[in-house]
Amino acid sequence: MTDSWEAFAVRFGRHRLRRSAFYLNYAGYGEPDDDVTMDYYFWVIRGPAGTIVVDTGFAPEVGRRRGREVLADPMELLGRLGVDASTVRTVVVTHAHYDHIGNLARFPSAEVVMSRREHEFWQGPFAVRGHFAIPTETAELRHLSSLRTTGRLTLVEETYQLAPGVELLELGGHTPGQLVVLVRGAGGTVALASDAIHTYEEYERDRPFGIVADVPAMYRAYDRIRELEQQGVRVVAGHDPDVMTRFTPYFTDTVCRLL
Repeated sequence: MTDSWEAFAVRFGRHRLRRSAFYLNYAGYGEPDDDVTMDYYFWVIRGPAGTIVVDTGFAPEVGRRRGREVLADPMELLGRLGVDASTVRTVVVTHAHYDHIGNLARFPSAEVVMSRREHEFWQGPFAVRGHFAIPTETAELRHLSSLRTTGRLTLVEETYQLAPGVELLELGGHTPGQLVVLVRGAGGTVALASDAIHTYEEYERDRPFGIVADVPAMYRAYDRIRELEQQGVRVVAGHDPDVMTRFTPYFTDTVCRLL
């Protein structure tokens, strides 16, 4: 069955920054600088085959050190959805930045699924270079690498069906192996875009985010997501506060239902 998946966006953090810090080469657009808000999410998919967690957020102590507002511990919010991290069998890592793999060690039984290209990049020589190293945590990358030696890391390429109704698309751009997760349920199909698009404005105005591995690939990712949207897929941006109003509130101001 592909029509019985539920999907949720879980908001756990927030950060305000200037547009000139958010967008790549913002000065070139010739527009005034002002503030933009980024919210931080992870995603939960539930169905008869079990629970799939997509990304694991930033560790609260890391978020605070980096000047992010911590709305709640991601694991506390996961528990409010009735999910115990210790029993989750599958975690999808869309990419290896600190705000997406920060609590991975708190899922001790999970198979971790990510792009082979993504994993190989972060084990390679450019991972420690400034532009790439800034949004990562060395200890978290080390833990991610250790999962391969224990047989808990599954590496995928291009398009991969994780389960009936759940598909992974490798689009790259923001990072070398950035994944988007397609989920099909009774209410249609959603694309968990993660950081392939951070905000709807970024995507709609075709303006790449400031942290990017491959600018042409980021533009191609926008185009691929537009194709999905034309097919009726609803797009879930990775860091946009508007996600909470575009989709159905589930409880308080931290979780909304996507499917």
